[in-house]
Amino acid sequence: MQSGKIIKSISGFYDVQLDDGSIIRTRARGNFRKQKIKPIVGDLVDFEDAYLLAVKPRKNSLVRPPVANLDVAIVVMSAVEPDFSTNLLDRYLAYLAANQIDAVIYMSKGDLLSATQRTEIQQVLLAYERIGYTVCQNDAESQSQLETLAANKILIVMGQSGAGKSTLLNRLLPDLKLETAEISSSLNRGKHTTRTVTLYPFGHNGLIADTPGFSSLDLSEIEPTDLTQYFLEFAKIGTGCRFRGCQHIQEPDCAVKQAVETGEIAQFRYDNYLQLHQELSHLRPTYRKSSKQN
Repeated sequence: MQSGKIIKSISGFYDVQLDDGSIIRTRARGNFRKQKIKPIVGDLVDFEDAYLLAVKPRKNSLVRPPVANLDVAIVVMSAVEPDFSTNLLDRYLAYLAANQIDAVIYMSKGDLLSATQRTEIQQVLLAYERIGYTVCQNDAESQSQLETLAANKILIVMGQSGAGKSTLLNRLLPDLKLETAEISSSLNRGKHTTRTVTLYPFGHNGLIADTPGFSSLDLSEIEPTDLTQYFLEFAKIGTGCRFRGCQHIQEPDCAVKQAVETGEIAQFRYDNYLQLHQELSHLRPTYRKSSKQN
């Protein structure tokens, strides 16, 4: 029996990469369907005689796109066309944190900015760097930085349609030659051009996935009370709040709200947190358990 990682799935066949870099094409046994096991790209698997025998437990998995065991996501955010949005970016970051995936912020199309616009966005990006996020832009230094981050990890490229994901991947992997799409001026978004998920070698023993772009995220699985954990600076500063489990909204002696007032936490981050918290709170009714009588 051998073990490896699925790097490509196509028409019921699975390409599995072994530790030595060799690739073997396999198929799933019939009992997988009976057990409702669906192997996906990124899965760690056992196989024998070119048949998958087992899918090992996943660290995480995404439904859209279907890929498992991700370590890092490069979130591509365009400076313009479509316009840069901290609200959308914070949704991506919360989504990734909830799935235990580290995030790298990559700003594309910076060359289309005016000097004033560039200064404004740089201030916003500095706020994310202070939180602890790695921020990259379109330059040789960033490419080297991404290659270093990829060592022994699985990366995914994600972001709004038309933000430049395929352009970035073509730069990182010149042999890929992915199709890129123009932006619709009426919709201010691009057309999905990437239709399958494949892992490609990148960096030192790293793998990078090309994925379909999308402009909306399903955050419905995040509980409103857990959201504060996924805004990283809130989780750190929130340890100083008066109440354990503080939601940083109406509670007294809230360290997060104090940090917003002093500028330690960016106002736009807090505003985005409040909006997302409100949306998540309205997704499902709150059921209160009746207290037991003594």
